[in-house]
Amino acid sequence: MPRAKQLTVSAPDRPGLMGELASALGAKKVNIRAFHAWAMEGRGIIRLVVDKHAAAKKELSARGWETTEDEILMVTLTDSPGTLGKLGAKLGKAGVNVRYAYVGMAGSARKANVYLGVPDIKAALKAAR
Repeated sequence: MPRAKQLTVSAPDRPGLMGELASALGAKKVNIRAFHAWAMEGRGIIRLVVDKHAAAKKELSARGWETTEDEILMVTLTDSPGTLGKLGAKLGKAGVNVRYAYVGMAGSARKANVYLGVPDIKAALKAAR
């Protein structure tokens, strides 16, 4: 079960922010594997998993966007009823709290990667097996 690096970008909330960020990364040939975006208290917050982490981080910083990096759990699930429930039950049974989750591409039409922010990644990796 792999870990993934996630970038979290915070910038003033305004129309076009997501498009600008995605276009900037695309121009640098950085592929976005997953993202989750929302606005809070006047800030646009975007969580990203990308294929070229260092290049993305450099481009985001060059544009003056606040960027942090976190290690998160990545689990590939099949596209069938109940798979997310089974994962959630395993994590819950192990006492692992999921703070947030989002979905991204897995490279197959019948699979998806689920990215989970958890307080104890080692426990989550063990429980998710």
